[in-house]
Amino acid sequence: MSSLIELYHSLIDDINSIEVNTVSSVFKLGLSMVLGSIVGFERKRKGQSAGLRTFALIAMGATLAMILSIYVPQEYLGLKNGDPGRIAAQVISGIGFLGAGAIIQMKGSVKGLTTAAGIWMVATLGMAVGVGLYLVSIIATAFILFILVQLERIEHRVNMGSESRILRIRVNKIITDLSKYRSVMKSERVHLSNIYVEYDYEAQITRLNLVILIKDTTDLPTLFENLREINPTASITLANQVNI
Repeated sequence: MSSLIELYHSLIDDINSIEVNTVSSVFKLGLSMVLGSIVGFERKRKGQSAGLRTFALIAMGATLAMILSIYVPQEYLGLKNGDPGRIAAQVISGIGFLGAGAIIQMKGSVKGLTTAAGIWMVATLGMAVGVGLYLVSIIATAFILFILVQLERIEHRVNMGSESRILRIRVNKIITDLSKYRSVMKSERVHLSNIYVEYDYEAQITRLNLVILIKDTTDLPTLFENLREINPTASITLANQVNI
């Protein structure tokens, strides 16, 4: 029994050692893998391309970089000038490429900013594990999950997160009174920013391009049906913001 207790204390001492050793390195890599996977699971659950494996690898890579940055001056003191902060700085710079890859720009609509921020945060998390800030890393992971899960629910609850869109309506007649369209937008709680009108007098067609701010919670079928009933409508299209 005493030998098991001694082994336990020996493992704890190795894990908490400020010097790089095999036990502490394996523990740090394992912890960063678990913490990164937790955040990655949440992102994958939201349908993001970067998921468990991506976030786990990012966290482990940052941890290993920090282990190396500590190991080099520890082992080669006097032979090489080691600066633990130098590798850390390169990790922060390099992770920006992965973050940029997670951001998708589609005709004025930007997607993936939260995932990109998560990638940057997980890399920093891995660095914190690498220098032995275990409790801080675990608490930071809890904060990340709170931001990604709970704050999103709060945003939906207070109807935040409106996005700029173009609502294109093709009407089979020439119309000049747009007040009914404004009324429908107001009743559906859709903010109408601007209206662009195109008349085709030969074909007797009016094309409306409505610049709107719309929420994820907006009932689109109801909105479209109410707009269709105003005038003889051929088509209604909701598109990303583009130059008109």
